[in-house]
Amino acid sequence: METFHNPDRFMSDLRQVLSQGRKRVGLLVGAGAPLAVRVNDEGNLDPNGKPLIPGVNELTELATANLTDTHSPAMNAIKQELGAEANIESILSRIRLLHQALGGVQVHGLDSDGFKGLAETICAQIGAVVGAALPTQRNAYSELVAWIGGAIRTHSVEVFTTNYDLLFEEAFERARLPYFDGFSGGNAPFFDPVSVASDDLPPRWAKLWKLHGSIGWGIEEGTVVRGKGKKATELVYPDHLKYDLTQKQPYSALFERLKNFLLTPDSLLLAIGFSFRDAHICAVLDESLAMNANSAVLAFQYQSLENEGPAVKLADARPNLSVYASDGAVIGGVHGKWVPGELPKNWGSIRRSFWAPRWPDQPAVFLLGDFMAFARFCALAQATDLASSVLPTNNPNDIEEITEPSDPTIASNQNDTGDI
Repeated sequence: METFHNPDRFMSDLRQVLSQGRKRVGLLVGAGAPLAVRVNDEGNLDPNGKPLIPGVNELTELATANLTDTHSPAMNAIKQELGAEANIESILSRIRLLHQALGGVQVHGLDSDGFKGLAETICAQIGAVVGAALPTQRNAYSELVAWIGGAIRTHSVEVFTTNYDLLFEEAFERARLPYFDGFSGGNAPFFDPVSVASDDLPPRWAKLWKLHGSIGWGIEEGTVVRGKGKKATELVYPDHLKYDLTQKQPYSALFERLKNFLLTPDSLLLAIGFSFRDAHICAVLDESLAMNANSAVLAFQYQSLENEGPAVKLADARPNLSVYASDGAVIGGVHGKWVPGELPKNWGSIRRSFWAPRWPDQPAVFLLGDFMAFARFCALAQATDLASSVLPTNNPNDIEEITEPSDPTIASNQNDTGDI
């Protein structure tokens, strides 16, 4: 017998949690988040524009283009060797392995130092792409930050992100909302793992944890410091070293923070724009959820349930992880299609914030796998009745509307992006 899930029931419960400010809530934000924010050539919001920061495939092309005549043959050879697996992570993994192994021996025309230089060039080009500035108009990041700062809280909201960009930092600072990212100081802020492990800050301070490092981080006299500018990319590690380096500072402290968050009783982690393809993060989720049955993870996925294999696999093993996909969900280990129930009183406009067509003349789907819809849902969680205009639209400046591309052919896969 086929099972069905009613999205109204679960979104009603979630709205209550988001509006009250009493529960310990965290966000796990992956590469699909900036992919959902579309801008024109001037950097202004445009639903038919390009992603603010592209997904892994386009990022790979941008980061490996315009190389010197010395580096290009080696890059082409590595791409050919890797075949279908050639993305920015696998390419840098291969390059840095060759750098470690070769010494003076040459492969593809480069020795160890040559591959080191190639890796540095690619990371610099990655920094140029992910260093995009947040649009000045109200956007998904500003709305999510508005929700974080919009309630009196018992616990700080903790944002865990795999992204290297500075979009959350910009959003917090524009809203004048205090946040802590593990660094302390004014001239050259240094990473302080003791403060990361503690809960001494007032609840009104948000916490921002960059699990894979960040542009702007650097090393001075053996210490990780922040504030080196967007061109600083030496602590951006989209390669095989990323997993090993989490055993060192600052990565070990940040991953330990994620684990401790999930081991705290009655904690709720909301994952958005995250593909569940990161082996280390998934291992932390798996272990922590097994150890603490009172914590929960809600994974909001952009695609249909059958196309969200990694998330579904983890949800099958851990019933306290639920997957909310566009057409169905895995809740408590039970797979089912979404079927809304009878419309409750004053619920129609609220339902349209999470259940509506993505594009004109399309059937309604669950919307919150889209980062923009998710951020709007959070921002409006305290509203008792939303205007009837809460429908997908192309007007980025309408407070009561959810912006979607007018053409479904330009819609991107917002969570299957590699989580680099």
